[in-house]
Formats: sequence, C-alpha cells, structure tokens
Amino acid sequence: QVQVVESGGGLVQAGGSLRLSCATSGRAFANYGMGWFRQAPGKEREFVAAINWSGGRTLYRDSVKGRFTISRDNTQNTVNLQMNNLTPEDTAVYYCGLRLGDALYAHATAGMYNYWGQGTQVTVSS
Repeated sequence: QVQVVESGGGLVQAGGSLRLSCATSGRAFANYGMGWFRQAPGKEREFVAAINWSGGRTLYRDSVKGRFTISRDNTQNTVNLQMNNLTPEDTAVYYCGLRLGDALYAHATAGMYNYWGQGTQVTVSS
C-alpha cells in the first residue's frame, strides 16, 4: 500500500507565494518520477511540474516557468512545489502523483501515474 499526501495549500493574494509538500509512504520504490498536476472547476486535470528520480531534471508547463520550482528529497520521501508570483489563474486543486518509471517525457501525462494524493486546494484572490 502506497500513500501520497499533499499539504500546504491555502488562500493567498495575487503575487503571493505558497509551498506545497507531498509525502509518500508505504512500499519502497526506487527510480520513480514525481509530478504535480492541478484541476480547476470544470476543467481537466493538467500537468504543472515533474521531477525525475535524481532530482537533476525537471519539467514545467509553460505558464508556470520561472514562477514555480519543484524539488525532492529522497531521504525523506518528499517532493515540494514552491509557487511564487501566484495569479488567480493558478487557483485549482493541486495533486501530487508518483509514477513508477523515470522517463521525464512521460512524467507530464497524468495517465502514466500509478499513485495519487487526495489533493490540496490553492486559491489565489485578485
């Protein structure tokens, strides 16, 4: 059994920052990718950021480049998403996913993920 738990969401004004965290526990894996996705009301889940096993390679959707930073600590089984200069368009439920396998190009596809957290709400007011 694998658990994926997100935390750190909340309400912030436009231009503000939030730091999301994701903790995994349960069965031990190696060489897995981690990603963040988000889903706004009435919209499909979309890719936000991903990171490979070593943490040396990252991938971002264009709209968050330069504002969001994904990082991971394999000793703590955590992955973080630092979000700066938030805009109302960033408002969504943010989900953390664990993907068995480490091909970075596949980390941007929700259907390639094996485990998901329950999500954490991020609301950015204008």
